[in-house]
Amino acid sequence: MNRLKSIPELLNTIVRRVGRYRVLIFLLAMVVVYGFIFTRINTLGNAQPSAEAIAAQNNPIKKAHIDKSVIKQLESLRDNNVNVQALFEQARNNPFQE
Repeated sequence: MNRLKSIPELLNTIVRRVGRYRVLIFLLAMVVVYGFIFTRINTLGNAQPSAEAIAAQNNPIKKAHIDKSVIKQLESLRDNNVNVQALFEQARNNPFQE
């Protein structure tokens, strides 16, 4: 029982001794926290994706396939219509003009 009564006195003594350095302890804790955050940001910022992550990201990409009959039909329509051919030529010569 005597030990239990001495615990509050011991804690009071420790708090009084450490209380003088509370600003220093707070600043030290802040430096540690900011240092940890900076280190994690730097580590995660320089991380390279794994080969599996790259492959998983590239799998949904499909190449566009245009049917040759559609190409022939578009070319025949272009050749048959003079107005359309003029539009193709104009767009080819100046692609940024509307």
